[in-house]
Amino acid sequence: MPLATVYSRARLGVDAPLITIEVHLSAGLPAFNIVGLPEATVREAKDRVRSALINSHFDFPVSRITVNLAPADLPKEGGRFDLPIAIGILIATGQLKQADTEGYEFIGELSLSGKLRSVAAALPAAIACNAAGKRLVLPHSNGELAGLLAADSLCEAGDLLSVAGFINGQQTLTLGRDATPPPPPDYPDLSDVRGQLIARRGLEIAAAGGHSLLFSGPPGTGKSLLASRLPGILPALSDSEQRDIAIVQSIAGKTLRLQRPFRSPHHTASAAALVGGGSSPRPGEISLAHRGVLFLDELPEYPRKVLDVLREPLESGEVVISRATQQLRFPASFQLIAAMNPCPCGFDGDPQLSCRCTPDQIARYRGRISGPLLDRIDLRLRVNRMAAGELQDAPPGESSAAVRRRVQDAHSRQLARQHCNNVLLSAAQVAEFCALDNIGKNFMRETELRLNLSARGQHRLLKTARTIADLANSEHIALPHLQEAALYRGEL
Repeated sequence: MPLATVYSRARLGVDAPLITIEVHLSAGLPAFNIVGLPEATVREAKDRVRSALINSHFDFPVSRITVNLAPADLPKEGGRFDLPIAIGILIATGQLKQADTEGYEFIGELSLSGKLRSVAAALPAAIACNAAGKRLVLPHSNGELAGLLAADSLCEAGDLLSVAGFINGQQTLTLGRDATPPPPPDYPDLSDVRGQLIARRGLEIAAAGGHSLLFSGPPGTGKSLLASRLPGILPALSDSEQRDIAIVQSIAGKTLRLQRPFRSPHHTASAAALVGGGSSPRPGEISLAHRGVLFLDELPEYPRKVLDVLREPLESGEVVISRATQQLRFPASFQLIAAMNPCPCGFDGDPQLSCRCTPDQIARYRGRISGPLLDRIDLRLRVNRMAAGELQDAPPGESSAAVRRRVQDAHSRQLARQHCNNVLLSAAQVAEFCALDNIGKNFMRETELRLNLSARGQHRLLKTARTIADLANSEHIALPHLQEAALYRGEL
């Protein structure tokens, strides 16, 4: 038949819209045209497909070939359409049977020899295909996705000849391989941190409730060391969280690692590097930290306009990148951990070394962090230098495993009560689950005036107090929980 229809999936942020590939053969001078807003890589598919068909011992038609990628107003990119275009040509020339492609979708880049190469963002396509009740035929090198989907929803192939034989019923394709248990996460252990009990306590509270945290202190006091230990005490990943992490890694072309990410961009990073972007938008650092930790060291050294792009993702948990022809959404539910020196020289308030900065220099340095961003940080802790000889005499700290058990218990209480972390509580949920007695209300009034809290600041303080109560296995927020939360909300 001169007309064939094959189905595939495009990449559009975390989504994978259905693409209908129509191949038509007509009389006229030999030509190979691809229409439907293909970008350069897609237009070059005609040369890869032609060589792959010939080297796989198929007949390449000497006629006018038109390939339409519908919908026509959606930009198409990448080499993922090579395989479905080749299948469409084989069906249109009668070398394959059209009926045998029903119920299947195809993605894969072809080499000139007909071998299939892996494609980026295969997981969103596999999830969308599975939701549509179809099977996805994809390169064998993308088979690591099998552990995240039903085993019979994927068919893996090594080359074009194998796919053609499968469609003609001459051979079978490998179904999704059984998932091999991933290796246990290799996180640095919190026992490496000696002393710093208040900072360790703040880290535990942040992990239990998903709160943002800012460490301030002189150089060399262990701020970065503490931050790098946070992923090791966070609650275990749920199946949905593992899938969310895998989707972002698939979109970014990263190696699949099912553990909480820890991203630490340099302070010279641009706003686009943090939130994502480019002519063909890709996820940035805050999306790569989805379901994990974003650590910003030397926070005031970041340009202010770069830091301010974090404000909306901290509230919404996602990034929306708009372009003239499309709007892409990337997930960005991350936990922000930051560190800074108290002044340009780093020794303001240090009992052992004198600060050389003037009050104006200190004010300008701290003013690089905008008030709206600082208002979104729940815990602000001072990390002081340990006295001489105290570090060597201090015993090893409590292990990550012991702290994680308490964090997991508090996290389980939150899920049972409100089905989310405390940091995600809405205003209505704060009123319901963070109710105070008269003593607590009086304390909140005094704290509001003393710390000049905004409405957001009051809600965040209550959420922190709710987490402290959960760690204490308390059903209600008591005055000591509020006092400790207010202590962490004070000035740097």
